[in-house]
This record gives sequence, C-alpha cells and structure tokens, in this order.
Amino acid sequence: MTLFEALRLRSVVTRGLKVALIVGVILVLINQGELFLKGEMPPLWKVIMTFIVPYCVSSYSGAAHIVAQSRRPVVEPEPRPKP
Repeated sequence: MTLFEALRLRSVVTRGLKVALIVGVILVLINQGELFLKGEMPPLWKVIMTFIVPYCVSSYSGAAHIVAQSRRPVVEPEPRPKP
C-alpha cells in the first residue's frame, strides 16, 4: 500500500478530522483567545491553518503507520512444544 492510498482510507480521514477538531479548537483558544475576549475576530487564514495542521500531522502519522505495517513481513509464530 502506498502513502497516498493510506491517506485516503476512511479510518485515516475520520481520525484526522476528529483530531483536527479537538486540537484545532484548543489551539485557537490558546493562540487567539485574547482577540475573542476583546470581541475581535482573528484573521481567517490563521484559524483555518490552526485546523489544517493537526489534520495533516494526524493523517500523515496514521497513514505512515499503515504503510509500514503493510510492508512488514508476516512472521508465523513457532509452535509451542507439547509438555
């Protein structure tokens, strides 16, 4: 399996979206919280990037793990000796 194929897997996409939502909200509050408290709106591009970065990190790490596992040789366990 290639990295591009793994990035399109439903499990990778949904996990990336969940992580982006949770981490993105926390980062927006940390980084832009003062502006919100003043009643101002931060630049839209900063808010968008705050959600895109965790999505990319989560998706890449999940897909890279899947690719690594798919390239790993399957090793059959040795049978245990009978007592």
